[in-house]
Amino acid sequence: MRVENLYQKEEKGIRCLVCERRCLIEEGKRGICKNYASISKKLVHLGYGKLSAVESRPIEIKPFFHYHPNTSALTFSGFGCNFYCPWCQNYHISFSELPERSKTILPEELIALALKEGDDGLCASFNEPTTLYTYLLDVFETGKRYGLYNCLVTNGYFTKRALRNLIENGASGFSIDIKGCPNMRVLGSIEHRKIFENAKEVLNLGVHVEIVYLVVTGANDFEECYRWIFKMHSEFLGENVPLHINRYYPKNYWKKPATQIEKLLTLKEIAQKEYNVNYVYIGNTGLAEHESTFCPRCNKRVITRFSHGVVEWKLSKDYKCPRCGEKIPIYGKK
Repeated sequence: MRVENLYQKEEKGIRCLVCERRCLIEEGKRGICKNYASISKKLVHLGYGKLSAVESRPIEIKPFFHYHPNTSALTFSGFGCNFYCPWCQNYHISFSELPERSKTILPEELIALALKEGDDGLCASFNEPTTLYTYLLDVFETGKRYGLYNCLVTNGYFTKRALRNLIENGASGFSIDIKGCPNMRVLGSIEHRKIFENAKEVLNLGVHVEIVYLVVTGANDFEECYRWIFKMHSEFLGENVPLHINRYYPKNYWKKPATQIEKLLTLKEIAQKEYNVNYVYIGNTGLAEHESTFCPRCNKRVITRFSHGVVEWKLSKDYKCPRCGEKIPIYGKK
């Protein structure tokens, strides 16, 4: 356990300031993510170093397509979540309680494993990384000292103070899931605009962002919703932040049919032509053409991806299109 500093004392308990849920936690109780508790009028991170999975994975699978291409990251996760999406693909850990008996993996042990496995970086993924916030500060700071990059796959619902602390400690990449829009019936208590505001904050701090829109049948696939997402993406993040439009499959409590491929293709066209997003990808389909990068100026294919890796790279050393010289935004080294 570790004491976390992001909280404020109130009359009825303490207010957790790790994420925008801002849970008011009474003495002896836990917040919604089950990882932070009020003990002796302090915020204690019960989930510190309690990991549900640790494995090396390609960076493209996150998905990150413009961040340290063709590298591998030691990927790790904790338990619990702050959203509890009914279609959660990793519900077996996101909906679970912290195990009563679980070995704590110290940051130094995690970094040693990454170096042993030959990984290029570290990635908090599988479940929501806000559950591991205090641990991430230590992991990222240590990983950076050893030359590893640090990234997260997250719903982006951190408070801005938490985001700044993560970046100051070495976080350099955020793959952020946008769950939907203000008029969604599901997850109605979430302020979706805050997610774009946070993504903008991350960009302003010089850190890489990619947005993932999982198109869930019957939840966030209606026109008002996807147009709101594309509009926010264009206005807050600009034309060069990658947008991944991913296919949903029935999982957990949500049993609606998988997203139709035709729907995904239509949404990609709308995002590109009507909202001027340069780099739009379609994921979870195996369609290599829609996972490849094309130059937005001359339409030359400059990066070909297949099976979560780069199989053809035509950019110059300074990441420019060989045909027209357009600079393709790539963060980090290939």
